[in-house]
Amino acid sequence: MSQVRIKPRLPKGMRDFLPQDMLRREYVFSIVRDVFHLYGFEPLQTPVMELNETLMGKYGEDAEKLIYRAAHAEGKEELALRYDLTVPLARVVAQYQNEITLPFRRYQIAPVWRGERPQRGRYREFYQCDADIVGVSSMSADAEVLSMVVMALTRLGFRQFTVKINNRKLLTAIGQFSGVPDALLGDLYRSIDKFDKIGAEGVREELLKRGIGVDVVERMLPLLQAQMPGLERLDFLDDMLGSLPAAREAIAELRELADHLSDLNVSLQHYEFDLTMVRGLGYYTGPIFETVITEPNLGSVSGGGRYDALIGMFRGESIPTTGVSLGIERIIDLMELLDLYPASLGGTVVEVLVTVFNPELHSESTQLAALLRAHNIRTELYMLDKGVGKQLGYADKKGVPLVALLGPDEQAAGVVKLKRLSDGLEISVPQAEVVERVRQLLAER
Repeated sequence: MSQVRIKPRLPKGMRDFLPQDMLRREYVFSIVRDVFHLYGFEPLQTPVMELNETLMGKYGEDAEKLIYRAAHAEGKEELALRYDLTVPLARVVAQYQNEITLPFRRYQIAPVWRGERPQRGRYREFYQCDADIVGVSSMSADAEVLSMVVMALTRLGFRQFTVKINNRKLLTAIGQFSGVPDALLGDLYRSIDKFDKIGAEGVREELLKRGIGVDVVERMLPLLQAQMPGLERLDFLDDMLGSLPAAREAIAELRELADHLSDLNVSLQHYEFDLTMVRGLGYYTGPIFETVITEPNLGSVSGGGRYDALIGMFRGESIPTTGVSLGIERIIDLMELLDLYPASLGGTVVEVLVTVFNPELHSESTQLAALLRAHNIRTELYMLDKGVGKQLGYADKKGVPLVALLGPDEQAAGVVKLKRLSDGLEISVPQAEVVERVRQLLAER
């Protein structure tokens, strides 16, 4: 029976990660995870699939077109791959309300799926790193997650970035002030959300096409584009919109948020108020935020906001909630571009390769590898029947920093020869001292 050769390939927007790529990804994950822990957030895991009814009706019409549906030949449930980690969190809080103590701080680092058009920095399967605080209505919670974003990006090595902050209530107030009918406020959000892509004139044309009047649009655009430093922008909006209840509430929240950010030592150089930043998801109810790496610009690398009503869709009562999602994929791409990975990261986890000189010395080499592993030194024992030269070439190609050689001469003398590949240094050390000397050579890299 002949076999048809299958061409190895991936679906569009999906990726494999070889070991060298994974080491870099895990480096980023570990730093972000450490920052989450530093702020008292605890891990949560949810299934990759949710019931269709759990996901639909939460994100807005544009986003929900991107949700992957899942099916099984004998399955009776309508399922979908999770679009983000936020709606699953809302389900968890409602489902386990008797087991969760508020305030609840959780983080989750896991893949999500969206049927988007693949492009640089945008994939159909990608990881999100979310952190949320459930049960706190104060803007101190929003400040906590923003402070955490600033610390995570700083620890990863980024210097040029800005957290953009807005408030959904303020956008509503601008629409009301300008004369947008309530029925068209959703269209207003969707159009303004494209500001950074199509510019002021493009937004103007789109609003007109959506049926919003010329006079309304002309009254609105100057408010959206007003540029003032720091808190002066809030003063300007207060003067213009302060008579509207939604504006008063939104501006008060943003002032409170700024006060908490100051207490957390988050500098004004790291954030600004930007009325053209909307966040496309439909569940936000208050402050919203995105972080942009400004040099070079690959789009936003974090997004989030307050969504006080989402959990109520599952629980029957609203619970104040705010959170942020780090765009880990873009962060990883930018770190590669800006060369932010430490040189010591290398291309392998292996610290020492133990060679096997010949079959007669296989047992001695195996015992040496076991000894190094027992002392938490990451060690690979060479497994193929190749000469020592080939084994050294293998170690060099993998980027293994240190090779341990145990030939007949070394065995007879009771020593192990250690070779550091970066500079060719070779030393012979007594077998009783091999662990100490290996650590010393590794530390000197």
